[in-house]
Amino acid sequence: MTAVTLTAPPALAPLLARGALRSPFKRPAPDAAFPRTRLVLPGVRVDLTRLAAYERVCGFPTGEPELPVTYPHVLGFPLAMRLMSGRDFPLPLLGLVHTSIEITRGAPLAADGEYELGVWIAGLTAHRRGTEATVVTELRSGGSVVWESRSTYLARHRTDPVTTPAPREHADAVLPAVAEWSLAGDVGRRYGAASGDRNPIHLYPLTARLFGFPRAIAHGMWTLARCLAAHGTDGSAVVRARFRAPVLLPGTVVYGADGSGRFELRGAEGGRVHVEGDVRGK
Repeated sequence: MTAVTLTAPPALAPLLARGALRSPFKRPAPDAAFPRTRLVLPGVRVDLTRLAAYERVCGFPTGEPELPVTYPHVLGFPLAMRLMSGRDFPLPLLGLVHTSIEITRGAPLAADGEYELGVWIAGLTAHRRGTEATVVTELRSGGSVVWESRSTYLARHRTDPVTTPAPREHADAVLPAVAEWSLAGDVGRRYGAASGDRNPIHLYPLTARLFGFPRAIAHGMWTLARCLAAHGTDGSAVVRARFRAPVLLPGTVVYGADGSGRFELRGAEGGRVHVEGDVRGK
């Protein structure tokens, strides 16, 4: 793998536009070639104003000395977009679905600290509905890894049912309801402003309808962050989450948890599960 050191975070808007333009020409397949580049951004410091906006929209307390456990994903997102919008990335950026994430945090991260970011594509795998790419984001401090995530992104396309893996089983038990949240129609725009992820499916009903959604949908990482703000993640932790169904905006959702570390976000009145996951000590 070749390391490429950047001097500043890439601008997201041109990357999203470039990825959109290239999407119709991509030919996704689990055995396709993919970029073997590790992007590195040293000297990263958090913009505390943007952090406060992120904390407010996700439900975290503001002004805390430590970063929310999900915030390094925001820092690494521009680097991931540079890789996934590139000519050598085989999956189309348009329609790419974030299906899961696993976060490992060694210890709480100081909001005023200085870090080094690293992002790379770990590989492609067959999925019953297409091809998934695994993207790794790593945060280092003092030469040691202090935070890491592994995200999977699915490109849907025709597959061979004989050779693709069988779907994983879902747990059917409904977790006890802890809270019910009414979500405003501007959640996607507010999270997009705080995170930089202004994918049109999250912004307005009209732009979402262009991609087959009846209304704007919440960012998957917002739904996870909102759950973790309610759940809490102290000290070292491993967070695993699967994004199972989009959350339409505006809407009402129920946050459930069972006290063992498991949590979920589901539709009101026994609706479908949107996010399920768990938090464990490292």
